[in-house]
Amino acid sequence: MTIKYNAELAFWRSRLEINQGVFYNGHYERIMLAMAQEPDAEFVRGKVVADFGCGPRGSLVWASTAALRIGIDVLADCYADEFTDNILSHGMIYLKSTEQVIPLPSAMVDILFTMNAIDHVDHFEKMCAEIVRVLKPGGAFNGSFNLEEPASATEPQHLTEKRIKEALLDHLKIQCYRVSNSGPIGHEYEPFFTDPLTYEPGQPGILWVRARKPA
Repeated sequence: MTIKYNAELAFWRSRLEINQGVFYNGHYERIMLAMAQEPDAEFVRGKVVADFGCGPRGSLVWASTAALRIGIDVLADCYADEFTDNILSHGMIYLKSTEQVIPLPSAMVDILFTMNAIDHVDHFEKMCAEIVRVLKPGGAFNGSFNLEEPASATEPQHLTEKRIKEALLDHLKIQCYRVSNSGPIGHEYEPFFTDPLTYEPGQPGILWVRARKPA
């Protein structure tokens, strides 16, 4: 197992210890509804909803009216082995992605989220293309990206607005584009819940995008 994967598993083990054996996932609903600019979870009813780079916490537990909830992660099999009781309680399918392909049929997903995950992949452009591929025509994309952070062992991609636009957003129809300075540690997304947003281009920050795949 690579240094990146070992470090990510170590992070989730530490979260589980802090949460005393049960992953806390209550914050995902508020954040993902804000990303999608929806007042409640009704928009997922009967839909195929996926979260790319989901981790093992149960990020889609809140989307209980969806037809199918899919957590996509390169470590999904490790999560199942190590965090079994948590994984089985989430009402989600955990799907193991590779660093090259998301093993889903093309045009399967109605609504796809990704939250501070795409900078963890080894092949940024390829995985952006995979995200677009698995979305249905007219499907909704809701993404959160950490901007201008130095590459590291666990996050090998240095993301810029230009790079995200060229690899991903140029293939979607942008409906909302919001950039902000990050909030304090543990509350990084709070600026998106208060107006106005402030951001200096080229500095570390967070990008939220709501978009659709052309029909």
